[in-house]
Amino acid sequence: MFNPSKDEVRQFFIDAWRRHREGLVLTPLETLGARWMEQHPEYHDDLADPEAMQRDYTVEQGRTNPFLHLSMHLSITEQVSIDQPPGIKQAFHLLAARLGEHEAQHAIMECLGEMLWTAQRSGLPPDGENYVDCVRRRATRG
Repeated sequence: MFNPSKDEVRQFFIDAWRRHREGLVLTPLETLGARWMEQHPEYHDDLADPEAMQRDYTVEQGRTNPFLHLSMHLSITEQVSIDQPPGIKQAFHLLAARLGEHEAQHAIMECLGEMLWTAQRSGLPPDGENYVDCVRRRATRG
C-alpha cells in the first residue's frame, strides 16, 4: 500500500505545481493533482514556496492546509474512479448533479473527515458504508 510521509506528499504537490507551470511532462497522478491545484488559486503561493514544506497549518491560523485539502481531492477522485468503497461513485454523481463536481468533492471531504475521525477515536477500521451513506444523505438534501 502506498503510504507517503507528510514531507513526501508536500514535495509531490510542490514539484507537480512547478513542473505544471514550466510546461513539463507530468505523470498521470501529477496531471490529476495539477487539475485540482488549478482550481485552488488560493494555494498557489504555498505551492510555489519551498518553505511551505515545513509550515504548520493550524486551525488557529484560520488557514486550510493546502496539502491535506489537495490530497483529499486526489483520494476522492481515486475512490470514485474505482468505486471504492462500493457505492461512492453513484453517490458522488448524485451529489455532483446537485452541486457540481468541485463542490461535491468538498461536501464529500466532510464525510471523509468524519469517517477518519470516528475510526481514529474508536480504534476501529474506517466504516466505508457509513461514509457512502453520509454522501448519499448530502446528495438527497432538499
